Amino acid sequence: MKRGMVILAACVLLAGCATGPGSRAAGRDPFESVNRAVFAFNDTFDRHLAQPVARAWVDYVPSILRTGVRNFLGNFDDLLIGANNLLQGKVHEGTSDFMRFVINSTFGLGGLLDVASEARLEKHNEDLGQTLATWGVPDGPYLVLPFLGPSTARDAPSAFLTYVSYPLRPVARTAEPGTWRAPFNTATGLYLLETRAELLQAGSILDNAALDRYRFVRDAFIQRRHSLIHDGNPPPPTPAEDEEDDVLAPGGPIMAKVDDNGDPATAPSVDQP
Repeated sequence: MKRGMVILAACVLLAGCATGPGSRAAGRDPFESVNRAVFAFNDTFDRHLAQPVARAWVDYVPSILRTGVRNFLGNFDDLLIGANNLLQGKVHEGTSDFMRFVINSTFGLGGLLDVASEARLEKHNEDLGQTLATWGVPDGPYLVLPFLGPSTARDAPSAFLTYVSYPLRPVARTAEPGTWRAPFNTATGLYLLETRAELLQAGSILDNAALDRYRFVRDAFIQRRHSLIHDGNPPPPTPAEDEEDDVLAPGGPIMAKVDDNGDPATAPSVDQP
C-alpha cells in the first residue's frame, strides 16, 4: 500500500551508490520513452497535489496523531511481511513478524503504538516481488506505473496482489456502509498522506542532486531492489556483467543532462571518479 511513496526516499538515500559508470539500468529500460511520459505525469500530480497536501498535513496535524496513523496501518504490513519471509524460507524472521503483529495489536492499543520495536523485534522489508525473485523469477523490463512509480515487470503484478490481499480489505469490503468501510478508507488515505509527508525532504534532495531526475530514480530503484532481494548483501557483479556495464552506460547515465523534451542531451558526464 505504501510502496509507491516510499520508493523515492530509498532512491535518494542510495543514489550515491549508483553514480558510477557501472549502472546496468539502461539495458533494463526498453520502454524508456513511455516510462518518461508516465514519470512526468506522476511528477506533475505530486508537485501540484500530493506535496501541497502533505505540507499542510505536517504543518497543522500533531505529530502524535500522524505517528498513530502510521503505526496502525503499518502494523498490518507485518502480516504480509511475515508471510513473504516464510515463503522465502526465513522461518525465524517470519515468526518475528507475526510476533510483532500480536504484540502491537494487544499491548500497542491495536497497533497505535509500536511496542514491538521497543522490545527489539525488528521490522523487516519483504514483499511478493522479493519472494518471486528468490524463486528465480527475473526482473523483466523496468516500468513506471501511474501513481505507484518505479517498478519492474515482475514487481508490478506482485504490487497489485499485495494490494488486494491487504489484511483489512476483506473487512472493509464486507462491512456495512458507515461501519468499517468508511473508517478504513479514511485511514488508508491518511496513511498514504503521512508517508508522503515523510518524503518532503527527500524530494528536495532529489531536485538538487540530479540533472536527469528520471534516470536518477530509475538507477537507484533498481539498485535498491537488488539489495533488498539479497538482504543488503548483493553478490559482486560477474566479469560478464562488468563488460555489459561498459557497453550500456559508458558515461554514467544518472547525472546526464537532458534537453527541453526530457531526452538525453549530448553533454559530457559530470560523474566524479
